[in-house]
Amino acid sequence: MTSPRPQPLQQLRRRLTAWYVVTFCVILLLLGGGLFVSIRRQLSAQLDRSLQSATTALARAARIREMEAGARGRVVDAVEELHIPDRTLFLLNTAGRPLTPDTAPDWVRAAARAARPSVTRQVVREEADEVQLRVHAAVFTLASGAPLVAVAVADQVELEDRYASLIAAFGAAALVAVVLVAVGGSFLVQQSVNPIERSIAHMRRFMADAAHEMRTPLTVIRSRAEVALQQPRSPGEYVEAMQGVEAETRRLGRLVDDLLTLARADAGERKLERSRIFLDDIVSDAAGAARAMAQARAVALTVDEFEEAPLDGDAALLRQLAMILLDNAVKFTPAGGHVSVRVGLANGYPRMAVEDTGPGIPDDQQPHLFERFYRGDPARSRGAAGSAADGAGLGLAIAKWIVELHGAEIQVQSVIGKGTTMTVVFVPAVPASLSSS
Repeated sequence: MTSPRPQPLQQLRRRLTAWYVVTFCVILLLLGGGLFVSIRRQLSAQLDRSLQSATTALARAARIREMEAGARGRVVDAVEELHIPDRTLFLLNTAGRPLTPDTAPDWVRAAARAARPSVTRQVVREEADEVQLRVHAAVFTLASGAPLVAVAVADQVELEDRYASLIAAFGAAALVAVVLVAVGGSFLVQQSVNPIERSIAHMRRFMADAAHEMRTPLTVIRSRAEVALQQPRSPGEYVEAMQGVEAETRRLGRLVDDLLTLARADAGERKLERSRIFLDDIVSDAAGAARAMAQARAVALTVDEFEEAPLDGDAALLRQLAMILLDNAVKFTPAGGHVSVRVGLANGYPRMAVEDTGPGIPDDQQPHLFERFYRGDPARSRGAAGSAADGAGLGLAIAKWIVELHGAEIQVQSVIGKGTTMTVVFVPAVPASLSSS
């Protein structure tokens, strides 16, 4: 049984997380390499300075021994008593013959012979039994003028131990950092991909709903055409069939226009073209256009309040907003009902309200009113005349977009059996003192 293939977004999350971790590891390697080289140089320089200090101390002890050589009684040899931890000291003449101690390895004697008075520091590395040593030879002169050579030797295992400790500490810290970056990167990737997932889910749902809504008028158009073409008919029957096709085509055109409006809104292509307008004029014009539709449905449409309300907005979009609210109110008001419009100022802010005497909206449906393709309970989508509300559920979604684009807010108040009131308040409005001109 084969396991299901991971979804593209899951693969994207994994790849982004892997890139986070790989990028951080590369940064750690570069940073760690640079730090290691820098610290290695510092540790090596410290070891060289300690060897130089050891040869200086040995030269001082040799001079003290020379001064005490003529003293009476038993005098402690300052050179033999000199002990520096982890350092081996040799005192030789310039010919490479050991003085203290009596013997010295050949490579120490060679270092002494290679030392010159003009060269105060010389480092020689020798391999002996897989042990790497560091040698420092310095020429100095006694009070008598005799030249001698002080040699200090250190095992570089001291440096290797420090390197190992440094690498272990850095490796442990890097491992913890990589784990934290992997966890944190996964979290950040998830947070970054979530909006993409929501957008894709929204797009898929939008496309599925759009396809479903467009299928109905297309099916009706095809069915009417097929029925009309099945057998010869009278001119009147052909006219009736074409009228039905024209009605469904008009409905399909409105749906396509609404989809195009929402697509442009999502893409940010429709910009707000602000200008000084009067909301009362916009609503009055929309009410006049909607009155014919209301009369066809035997619904009374009146403008109950009419007050001058200036604001800065997009005239075309605001007229579309008013038409959507009026169309929605008329469609859901039964024959013999009433739709009223009020426009004016409320606390200095332009306000538009559309009230109907329809069946009302249940409380559980109100939060979904402005969702795309939402039409609520089908039983409430019919007026008293029995004609179905033929919208696709996009009008209020477009209205919500227009309201938000203007920085306004829309409020819904509904009572079952009595009707619904939708109020739009334009909060960033012109002060009331400017309403007269």
